[in-house]
Amino acid sequence: MLVYVNVKPKSKKEKIEWNEKKEMLLIWTKTAAEKGKVNKEIIKKLKKLLRCDVGIIKGHKSHNKIIEINLKNREKILQILQKL
Repeated sequence: MLVYVNVKPKSKKEKIEWNEKKEMLLIWTKTAAEKGKVNKEIIKKLKKLLRCDVGIIKGHKSHNKIIEINLKNREKILQILQKL
């Protein structure tokens, strides 16, 4: 399943939120966007949250990313994301 993600680095808070209207994840992180640190952090957090493999497909150097979630049950993913 592919999910659009908007990352807000160097935020004052750490937060993951599902925007149902836009069908995208919004991720705030305190980490600065340098040398792929934010990418590594969001992959780690999403793997822990969803308990499956996650990878960035597009947007390695952008705030807007497309992430692939390797979980076959789309409904289960959406249930987890909607609880955020």
